[in-house]
Amino acid sequence: MKKFAIILGLFLGSTGVALAQQGDPEAGKNKSQVCAACHGPQGQSPTDMYPHLAGQHEKYLFKQLMDFKAAAESGGEEGRNNAIMMGQVASLSQQDMADLAAFYASQDEPKGDTPEELIASGADLYRRGNPESMVPSCAGCHGPKGNGMGLAAFPDISGQYPAYIKSQLKMFRSGERANDPNGMMRGVAEKMTDEEIELMAEYLHGLY
Repeated sequence: MKKFAIILGLFLGSTGVALAQQGDPEAGKNKSQVCAACHGPQGQSPTDMYPHLAGQHEKYLFKQLMDFKAAAESGGEEGRNNAIMMGQVASLSQQDMADLAAFYASQDEPKGDTPEELIASGADLYRRGNPESMVPSCAGCHGPKGNGMGLAAFPDISGQYPAYIKSQLKMFRSGERANDPNGMMRGVAEKMTDEEIELMAEYLHGLY
């Protein structure tokens, strides 16, 4: 079985985009006030409609902001297409995005929990995948605790809201979200059943 890894998130997708310049967390804090309604003052979202940003890898956050910006500038033809975020990033410079990424990366990551009865089956799917349907292991890129790889811009998916993880996997599966390099996440998600997506989302909430 080929060892690809699920790359989730605001989430999800590796990057060929390098940080344009060093981000300033303090400047990012000042610029984040407009983001707080959806993502919370420190990047822990008050609602599962939107992802937690706190503790996410800086390079990954910058890449996602750049992808939203690309979508805004191309009418959704490129990047990551999301009407709310496209509007939010339209006026941001690369320095603004680097500062925001630095701020959120410096915050404490959220902690969640997994229903007791789902821990064993969730851990098995996360670590081993499903060999019969060729669903690969997630741990190769996201690590045993779901913390991802900062230098590779593989996101930290631990502690994320189940509803958000589920929505992103389903968008990858349908092709609605397509900012994953080489279609990796789309290739993984299209092999997953609704039940596997539900299980993975619940398991990741309590993984850290």
